[in-house]
Amino acid sequence: MSELTHFNEQGRARMVDVSEKNETVRTARATTSVRVNETIYQQIQSGGNKKGDVLAVAQIAGIMAAKNTAQIIPMCHPLMLSGVDIEFEWQVDESQASYEVFLYATVRTKGPTGVEMEALTAASAAALTIYDMCKAAGKEMVIGPTMLLEKSGGKSGDYVRAR
Repeated sequence: MSELTHFNEQGRARMVDVSEKNETVRTARATTSVRVNETIYQQIQSGGNKKGDVLAVAQIAGIMAAKNTAQIIPMCHPLMLSGVDIEFEWQVDESQASYEVFLYATVRTKGPTGVEMEALTAASAAALTIYDMCKAAGKEMVIGPTMLLEKSGGKSGDYVRAR
């Protein structure tokens, strides 16, 4: 296991100095999901939610969250992101009354540190936005699991989650 780098010689938290690291293109893709009831599914699909287009608002929330990750995760570096994309994929089994939307956040930059936290934050914020916009139609929604699917670039190389 590698040495933890977010602590100084006194054992106190610090932000890692990345000034000597090479700038490389770095990409990360994260996912989460939101299980909803049939009413919520129908509202989202038909555009019938009183708060507006649920997936459009969630998409913008995810993008904003990625851009602001350093403001809410204490040891993250503020990054100039090159791109953020949020995608949605429904898995529906009406015979089992199962309605689940999977969210995929892809974040890209060229810099000295990775964008895994930005991708995870984007996916999480988008999912929380779906919950917020739909909670009047059912509070039993379930979010997660949330995970990093893959990342590329940087000293540690590429990572792809085993299926």
